[in-house]
Amino acid sequence: MNTKRQNFTDYAAVQEYLFSLKAKGVKYGIDRMNSWLEAIGHPEKRTPVIHITGTNGKGSTAAMLESIFRAAGWRTGLYTSPHLVRLGERVQVNRELLTEQEITAYTSELKPIAEAVSRDNPDDHPSFFEFMTAMAFHQFARKQCDIALIEVGLGGRLDATNVVMPEIAVITSVGLDHCEMLGDTIEKIAEEKAGIIKPGKPVVIGYLPQEAERVVREIAANRSAKVYAVREAFGDDPVRCPTTNLEGEYQRSNAATATLVAKILPTNWRLDDDVISRGLQSVSWAGRWQRMKLGGRTLILDASHNPEGAQVLDTNLKRLLAENGRPPVVVTGVLGAMRARPLLETICRYAREIHLVMPQQARACTFEQLEALVPTNYTGTIRCTTVDEVFPGPGLCTVGSAQDTVLVTGSIYLLGEVLARLEPERGPGEGRLQDF
Repeated sequence: MNTKRQNFTDYAAVQEYLFSLKAKGVKYGIDRMNSWLEAIGHPEKRTPVIHITGTNGKGSTAAMLESIFRAAGWRTGLYTSPHLVRLGERVQVNRELLTEQEITAYTSELKPIAEAVSRDNPDDHPSFFEFMTAMAFHQFARKQCDIALIEVGLGGRLDATNVVMPEIAVITSVGLDHCEMLGDTIEKIAEEKAGIIKPGKPVVIGYLPQEAERVVREIAANRSAKVYAVREAFGDDPVRCPTTNLEGEYQRSNAATATLVAKILPTNWRLDDDVISRGLQSVSWAGRWQRMKLGGRTLILDASHNPEGAQVLDTNLKRLLAENGRPPVVVTGVLGAMRARPLLETICRYAREIHLVMPQQARACTFEQLEALVPTNYTGTIRCTTVDEVFPGPGLCTVGSAQDTVLVTGSIYLLGEVLARLEPERGPGEGRLQDF
């Protein structure tokens, strides 16, 4: 097959090509991904992997594990999605982002191979996510990473990342989200997420609902995979879970999951208690109850985009109100009414005023949809606005006063737009390539 390298002339052309893949939509199933990886030499087999899924917490847990391994002196790969601002955030080595030059080089290398494998059947062409996953595997192999922390894109069983043979599979949580694709019950979603469990390989589970844990344990038993449960190791009280520099009680649950993973690995990984503690106290993970100061205001960025996330947000807002006795000002935008309803119900219990925005994504709820979901008993102020109006430039915020806490919550894509305006040093936002 003719797979002559195509050299892209600039990054803008690469962005257009990758967007053309994204515009063709999402593809599920791993047969095409396996064929794609065979064509590029199976780079996924060259780096040990920990594979992480979950309705919530999988990104935070991956970041915690990355920090722990790096604290032990290992060279780490981290693959997560979606990105907040820049595409290169998805693929990191020792927390250094994939550069525009590297993305350009990989696209030049991989595009002709993708065209060759799909010459007889266009459906065999890798999707945008499959293309990016291949880049990640290549980067981790070529940079000689000692370990790669791979976050599932969606679900588990049919996700493109489920081609790996991990040292450990991790299921952080199971809740109702992406029901149109994963199933409309906790049991069905648990079955999809348990699809990452591999024969004879251990699995670590976070605080799962009883019905989800039962499904996971049955699948693990059928695959002779030993289950290690956070509930058994740390009990039900979050106070017994390890602390981390990331705020929020739920992050202690994620820290417990990461700690349990580290503790069941063989001793040659050198992940002792001191290393685990140092790793957990130096985690970098933007957009998860992340605080910053803007003109005297406290700004909090927190991705809470599904019903389970709304429950966590309720706990955090209750604690915030107890801390300062002043109701917060909230900026929110969401993708999908099913996600928006529990989020707005939670926000309306605490917020003094709410500023509704529409993230620049096709699936974003309209103002009319959001306003219709505001509980009728809410007595605060509701305004429709834009991210540009609320955050007109670096260090600037036009809502609230110097004594206020301003919370930006909802879609992770909204947080990316805000960070791109507040921190231009991150580079121009790549929102077109965010969704998936």
